Amino acid sequence: MPDWDGQGFICVDDLGEFRKDYVKEVLQEEIGELSTLDHEVIESLQQHEILSNDISKQFEKKLTFGERLSDHIASFGGSWRFIILFGVVLVVWIILNAALLVNRGFDPYPFILLNLLLSCLAAMQAPIIMMSQNRAELRDRLRSENDYKINLKAELEIRHLHEKIDHLLRRQYNRLFEIQQIQIELLEEIGRKRPL
Repeated sequence: MPDWDGQGFICVDDLGEFRKDYVKEVLQEEIGELSTLDHEVIESLQQHEILSNDISKQFEKKLTFGERLSDHIASFGGSWRFIILFGVVLVVWIILNAALLVNRGFDPYPFILLNLLLSCLAAMQAPIIMMSQNRAELRDRLRSENDYKINLKAELEIRHLHEKIDHLLRRQYNRLFEIQQIQIELLEEIGRKRPL
């Protein structure tokens, strides 16, 4: 705009576009190559969007029945209730087959059936727990990406506010300096007009 004198106004969309370009330049100077997350933050600054999301709710909506089931199995398998319940079952199994049924039990002393059941339980429980941990890791990664975007945007907004305040202070100091110059000139003029 060649005839723009600096006293006019620009629309909010153009202001957002200039702000986006400025922030992009500043970030490229400070951190070099911009990531996808950085670009998302820059776009949200231009669009005046809110970045904070509840990752847990979004993540829970996308889970299938099997994923929910594996999460419940993993949470139960990693609890004290499971350990105590499993210990009681083992003790009852051993007492029942070794002491009460005395060599007529369904699983006599070396407890081969119990070993088979324990091996099957461990073979099934390990991948289920690993699937649940992978989802927890993905959820944590999404949460940390969201935190990074929010922190970056907050940092940029704070920097922008500091620049605005600095600009206002400079203008105010310049205006005060002009007023002071006018007062000095008035005092000098009064001093010249007043006889000694």
